[in-house]
Amino acid sequence: MINPLDFSGKTVWVTGAGRGIGLEVANQFTQFGAKVIGFDLSFDNQSYDFDCVILDISDESAVLQTIQNVLSDFPRLDVLVNGAGILHLGSLEETSFEGFKHCFNVNAGGAFLMIKHTTPTFKRQKNGAIVTISSNAAKVPRQNMAAYCASKAALSALSHTAGLELAPYGVRCNLVCPGSTDTHMQRMLWTSDDAEQNTIKGFPEQYKLGIPLGKIAQPNDIAQVVLFFASDMSNHITMQDIVADGGATLNA
Repeated sequence: MINPLDFSGKTVWVTGAGRGIGLEVANQFTQFGAKVIGFDLSFDNQSYDFDCVILDISDESAVLQTIQNVLSDFPRLDVLVNGAGILHLGSLEETSFEGFKHCFNVNAGGAFLMIKHTTPTFKRQKNGAIVTISSNAAKVPRQNMAAYCASKAALSALSHTAGLELAPYGVRCNLVCPGSTDTHMQRMLWTSDDAEQNTIKGFPEQYKLGIPLGKIAQPNDIAQVVLFFASDMSNHITMQDIVADGGATLNA
């Protein structure tokens, strides 16, 4: 029986591959046989099992040049995973326009640039998958996260529009929307020893429900959904979102 998660002979690009969910995604694709190229602002560890490329995805000239360089060495692209993102905290009133634009430029603009400048390759191949990692904050409002929520919500419209335009070429575009996941970004929000349990219980005063499954997600949990969208198991699914948050947003 053919393993639907066998990515041998496939080339996979992952932005935000330096740590967190992006790193786990890159590692899992590597374990399943893919040639993985990871992009990030920096790579902290000494050794990775995939090729590492330094890139600021919010810089269009850098994105275009880097894509051209990588394609000259590896001309095929089977899967693009938009995993890079930043967190900007602050109330709507306190958030500067510069802060808002920076969050938007990275979270939504970076995905836009990666999709835009890989589209000619996907069209030429008439095959491929684009998986974008968003957030359940795109589905429900969160206090003190105006820039983050807005930038993540924009990813849905971006991905669905790309999926509609690329459908005639056999390219599928889908999103994964994680909730609270044990990453460096999540731990930035935890300021006490009981922060994890409080996150699981929820914060009613902030209109934020807890997590029905009773646990924080691990990067592995999110990476598995990404691999599903990239695999032949989802070959008739496009322009869809999967919320992987343990039920935290219920019917959002």
